[in-house]
Amino acid sequence: MTTPAPSPETPVKSRPSKIGLTLARILALLVVVALTVFIYSVRDQAKELAVYGYPGIFLIALMTNATVLLPAPGIAVVFAMGAIFNPLGIALAAGAGGALGELSGYLAGFSGQAVVEKTRIYERLHAWIQRRGFWAVLLLAAMPNPFFDVAGVAAGMLKMPLRTFLLAVWIGVTLKMFLFAWVGSTSLVWLLE
Repeated sequence: MTTPAPSPETPVKSRPSKIGLTLARILALLVVVALTVFIYSVRDQAKELAVYGYPGIFLIALMTNATVLLPAPGIAVVFAMGAIFNPLGIALAAGAGGALGELSGYLAGFSGQAVVEKTRIYERLHAWIQRRGFWAVLLLAAMPNPFFDVAGVAAGMLKMPLRTFLLAVWIGVTLKMFLFAWVGSTSLVWLLE
């Protein structure tokens, strides 16, 4: 039995060439490695950006979330800034910066060169994100946990749509940062009483 040829009215989805996809993956991996090395090398100077207000908080969140599998002090800065700035403003700035920063893990997964691919935590997160998608990423982004980079890699490997990934991460990180900024703002009031 032969399959019928597509009719002129049926659009044919074009696929990217294998060479183009391979080049995009290699480029994504190189960007992630370069960005991670750069951010890790300037992590001590990142705290100085807080003097620039909300744009500084955005940049700190962007940089601290752009590292892949290396710790950075973003939540501590958000907590401290909660005593100075409006917690909602901090959450929005840090949420946007954090979501964009988490693209590094997603791109590492999309590149197909995931270092963590064979680990047990990766396998569990991969399966969970495959089943729950948006909601799994949102929940993982909202919780302070060291495994979100692995979740970003899994989402990239699963080819989760970029818009879906960014929206889930933005909502989750914004909620998490609001909590830390709010606790930071109430801690100062409690200490001054």
